[in-house]
Amino acid sequence: MAVGDWIEVEDRMQSGYGYFLSEPVGRNFDPEFAPQLTPKQMLRMGVFGGKYMTDCTGEFPASWFRGAKLSPERSDPSLNFFGVGASQPLSVWRDKGWIYEEDPRGWFQWYCRYHLGRRCPDDARQIGRWRAIRRHVAQIQNNCIPGDWSCRPRQRQALLHWAYDSRNI
Repeated sequence: MAVGDWIEVEDRMQSGYGYFLSEPVGRNFDPEFAPQLTPKQMLRMGVFGGKYMTDCTGEFPASWFRGAKLSPERSDPSLNFFGVGASQPLSVWRDKGWIYEEDPRGWFQWYCRYHLGRRCPDDARQIGRWRAIRRHVAQIQNNCIPGDWSCRPRQRQALLHWAYDSRNI
């Protein structure tokens, strides 16, 4: 996949949508957006109970899914890096107005497409949401011994879902 490529989306949640890649994969991010994990790393570590993107693997590089912890049937929190559930249902995200119409699966779908090279009108909002999650880093730092993964595992897992590497806190 390269700058100028057109990506056509056909999966259970979206069809007839496509986008151009306007930036090189993993490059030229907004200066306010510095995720610590790539989508590939996140999928391998275990996020979203393995269910998040099992029907849209054709949209993204195959390498992202090699070794990924996936659960095609239903979410399985035991697949998450910290072994706990830390997600709200998509219905909650919809009710709160957090879903951008072009990314019906939410933030992680936006991030995967942004990492791939798509830029869209929703970038500033999503980057702002990513920055706001950082408050959880401070809560772990203030309440946990560094490296104690048993302290606040749901919060640590939630941070992984937002591309913060909470293993290093």
